[in-house]
Amino acid sequence: MAETRELAPAFRHVRLLLARDKGHPDGDREEGYDLLLPLDREGFLDPHEWKKSQESCRVRYFQKGETVRIGRLRRKPGGQWYFDYEQGDRDDEIGFRLGEECFRLGEYVSVGQGHEFHTYWVARVEKP
Repeated sequence: MAETRELAPAFRHVRLLLARDKGHPDGDREEGYDLLLPLDREGFLDPHEWKKSQESCRVRYFQKGETVRIGRLRRKPGGQWYFDYEQGDRDDEIGFRLGEECFRLGEYVSVGQGHEFHTYWVARVEKP
């Protein structure tokens, strides 16, 4: 993984926390994702910078404050973004319209597997 001083200026640390859903009526501040990814000036994923720095784009999923799995931000040939943890696609998590989502404080993003998606709110966006 690249040192933070080697990352392009577009890179941001984004924290997503579980928003309200059926199982969590108040959301959950101890479940979510830490993302290291490039954003454009408006806060959208920057596919050009991602392409140049794919190996530096990281995903950490956590529950109860503990790391559960670590992976990478990937993009399918059709443009769909997903979180890739291990070889193969069984454990991949799809970002619902992630390329159209804005990563600004207070915005919402959906992530899931198969037909089960959960909504997360953007709790932090900062330079790494």
